[in-house]
Amino acid sequence: MQNRFEGWKTGDRAEDAVLSDVAQTVNAVDDAIVRGDTNSSTLAYYRQGKALVSAQKWVQAWLDEDLTWTGVTRYFNPNVKVADSDTAAVVYCADESKAYNKNRKTGKVDKTPSDESPYVTYSTQLKKNSDGIWQTTEVLSKRGDQTCAS
Repeated sequence: MQNRFEGWKTGDRAEDAVLSDVAQTVNAVDDAIVRGDTNSSTLAYYRQGKALVSAQKWVQAWLDEDLTWTGVTRYFNPNVKVADSDTAAVVYCADESKAYNKNRKTGKVDKTPSDESPYVTYSTQLKKNSDGIWQTTEVLSKRGDQTCAS
């Protein structure tokens, strides 16, 4: 599995730090899915509050179905707003058209086209912790949002 982050450098130091930690958050969720670890310390390092609880539930949903994933997910069109020294928001898009479910037990990859749109819009809120890490505290996602269908 691979995550590709396109256009995740703005040239602004503060914004790029936020985007870097958002990318790490995405990778932490996927790592927890692959390892089947709802209590991943990496997940808890990059997510807090509602965002951590929702990620743990998301990982558990994959486990309940005996699934992981393979392929490539493309993340693009990040829009970052740094409100102050410790608060930020990022909206970004994902294209999951080249990502596929994989059965944990058999290893079989399901490449059957989904009825759902492969495009997802994510809206996130972040707080900088005392170590300088931008932790995601809230995440909303919307599949099929036309702003990402490009």
